[in-house]
Amino acid sequence: MHWQRFENGTRCVPYNWSDNMKAGMIGLGAMGAGMAGNLAKAGYLTAVYNRTAATAQSLAEDLNVTACVTPQALAAEVDVVLICVSADQDVLDVVNAVAATIKPGSVVVDMSTVSSETARKAAAILAEKQAAFLDAPVSGGVEGANKGTLAMMIGGDADALEKVRPVLAAMASRIMHMGPTGAGQNTKAVNQIMAAGINQAVTEALAFGQAQGLPMEQVIEVISGGAAGNWFLQHRGPTMTSGTFAPGFKLALHHKDLKICQAMARQIGASTTTINMTLADYEQLMAAGFGDEDISALYRLKNKS
Repeated sequence: MHWQRFENGTRCVPYNWSDNMKAGMIGLGAMGAGMAGNLAKAGYLTAVYNRTAATAQSLAEDLNVTACVTPQALAAEVDVVLICVSADQDVLDVVNAVAATIKPGSVVVDMSTVSSETARKAAAILAEKQAAFLDAPVSGGVEGANKGTLAMMIGGDADALEKVRPVLAAMASRIMHMGPTGAGQNTKAVNQIMAAGINQAVTEALAFGQAQGLPMEQVIEVISGGAAGNWFLQHRGPTMTSGTFAPGFKLALHHKDLKICQAMARQIGASTTTINMTLADYEQLMAAGFGDEDISALYRLKNKS
């Protein structure tokens, strides 16, 4: 229990030390910017860093926080370092940078989607500095990042998670500890494979319905309320059937994630049927210039009308 003493020294009352934690966000893309905004609203965010300095400066001014010129500068100023970048090497580069200045007892939370092996490497680097590491990939897309309703699957030390849980709760409505370091990324791999299968099913089914000349708005509404209903159908069905593919989750990023899943599956002899099919489809769409569209752009291949 932590205590706070009043000025006259006569009373002590318990207080939540987490209210005083300072957090910094590294990586301010579509996901990171939304998460940073929610951290700022909750009063935890004090610093941001982005590889493109102008992006960090602009967001810092909007949120009234500090834009740091290096990850090292950010790590020296905060208790919790939050990372949201694109690739495995990016994560390791950031972790190596913050390790140079991080304070003992700090916690680094990586919300990127990378391999479990990368998570374990990052944890080992930070352990040498007496800092904890949590692999905490998220699901929920840009909408979830903006609304603070992400699902967060976490690997690493349970005590470290409890220490930073109030900070994470500013960004996520569901926070689940999955096990030791790497378990968060393994869980995210399950999510990404499932998302690929749902994408295949929904785009193919709706293309079939459109080819039948059905009123697609009504099709989506009635099926969303039944056994086949799902988030992707409800939120992406109306846009894909109208030919709109603004990214909630970029197709090229899902392709990157599925390559990680493919390698992991092959290591354990698991099926890669859905992974392989979706990778091939995505590569065709990326070659045609659609990599920056939402993953629902798979509808382009299914819809022959």
